[in-house]
Amino acid sequence: MKSFLKHQIFNSIWTPKLPCRFFSKHCRGFATQNFSGSEALNLYKELPEHFNFASDVLDKWTQMEKNGERASSIPALWWVGDKGNEVRWGFEELGFLSRKVANVLSDACGLKRGDRVIVMLPRIPEWWLITVGCMRTGIIYIPATTQLTANDIFYRLQASKAKCIITNDTLAPAVDSVMSKCQFLNTRLLVSEGSRIGWLDFKELFKAARGDHDTVKTKSQEPMTIYFTSGTTGFPKMVEHSHSSFGIGMTSTARLWLDLNPSDILWGLSDPGWVKFAYGSFFSPWIQGACIFTQSMLQFEATTVLNCLSTFPITSFCGTPTVYRMLVQHDFSSYKFKSLKHCLSGGEPLNPEVMERWKSKTGMDICEGYGQTETVIDENANVLPPGKEGDIAIRIKPTRPFCLFSHYVDDPEKTAASERGDFYITGDRGIVDEDGYFWFVGRVDDVILSSGYRIGPFEVENALMEHAAVVEAAAVSSPDPIRGEVVKAFIILSPDFVSRDPEKLAKELQEHVKKVTAPYKYPRKVEFVQQLPKTISGKILRKKLRKKEWERT
Repeated sequence: MKSFLKHQIFNSIWTPKLPCRFFSKHCRGFATQNFSGSEALNLYKELPEHFNFASDVLDKWTQMEKNGERASSIPALWWVGDKGNEVRWGFEELGFLSRKVANVLSDACGLKRGDRVIVMLPRIPEWWLITVGCMRTGIIYIPATTQLTANDIFYRLQASKAKCIITNDTLAPAVDSVMSKCQFLNTRLLVSEGSRIGWLDFKELFKAARGDHDTVKTKSQEPMTIYFTSGTTGFPKMVEHSHSSFGIGMTSTARLWLDLNPSDILWGLSDPGWVKFAYGSFFSPWIQGACIFTQSMLQFEATTVLNCLSTFPITSFCGTPTVYRMLVQHDFSSYKFKSLKHCLSGGEPLNPEVMERWKSKTGMDICEGYGQTETVIDENANVLPPGKEGDIAIRIKPTRPFCLFSHYVDDPEKTAASERGDFYITGDRGIVDEDGYFWFVGRVDDVILSSGYRIGPFEVENALMEHAAVVEAAAVSSPDPIRGEVVKAFIILSPDFVSRDPEKLAKELQEHVKKVTAPYKYPRKVEFVQQLPKTISGKILRKKLRKKEWERT
């Protein structure tokens, strides 16, 4: 196992997204047990010239269902609505329905291979059909979260030059309000029980569409999808992925981290607009022939999640750190997770305190995932020796890993700025130890420089989270006339501690951090808050807190 975790894995064509390489200095994470180092290195030797996920993966599982090689009793997609209504599709039905959608996109919408389409829908069955339909036609789909405002929608329509947008009746008015300014947008497709003037009716077109369709023969490195970044360091950027980068590249994610097989049922809690949804609720499960489970809740509800985990035979559960932090606040005594065997987290590091509380309640570890193949380099693109902090980077020369995104769309300057020598710079800082394990320090712009010390925010936050008073915390730099910068902690308190004297409690928390980590890391400033600013994908916006601090001076 250990040899797999060391540097030789970085020579693989795959991008293993493993929980066990690093994530903080407090926890090595936990690895799945269904692989060996040699298997990881030999998952895929050559990239085929042509590849399409719909025909080369989904249709193959359809044939296996027909041949009795995959149990038809386990659906490919299992959707549960708020009122208890359910949709269960096998791969054969998924294939038939997605071909109908492909004809809607090509015939009714007039879209062609290479055209761009924004798909802005909640977790409803049509999302999966439309996305697969785009793949079958070679149309480039652009997922978007349903939390976008009219201005957000306008920016994405203009930046992407999308010819079509697909959404529901809730968001259609926002689209209409900016329609007159969008010179590239030709078609609006409404997924709703009703109709709307100026919009094509998806349900009616779908009913009338033909069920036969020949999937286009797309090239492996032909553009398949574009994701907008969360925009934490400026306007959201467009990140392009090819048919192979997700459709083949996530095989390692499916096998080595998610640990899936055709009998598994995976529930990934993420918004369809974010890339985490791609690996937790689309590509990875279906690469392995597993079932994708989803619940339609528009907003996170801890009791709904706990009830679903108890009621349905979900074997694997994947959530963000925020999800786990909210779940462990609840009493689990009335819930029994009879089928659950594998718990996962990704997006940002999970606090060890939350991991421990989850295990004490469920008996299960949480496997964290970090989605890139890493090495650590200095400012001159030299690989650093063990123990030296540097930039986490991906080697892209002489050959760029096909599972890495292709480029920032229409932004060659940004693409060039993300590269240094033979490497792509991830924007993360880290350290490699003597055993070859990687330790995450923090985002480049989140690292705090105080009196010559470099302090990663996660170590401070993790220390604070070990105290019973702290529900959530964010550590950022704050200006100081003597030290240049000091650590400031913004803290959300547990209800049991809200009435405590704030000055005394702040002192108690400072002393606590001094005891559990290096004393120079303790927060010299503490502010108690009701909530923390976050991106719509749930990540803490430390940049916003930091800006607030520095603007005060």
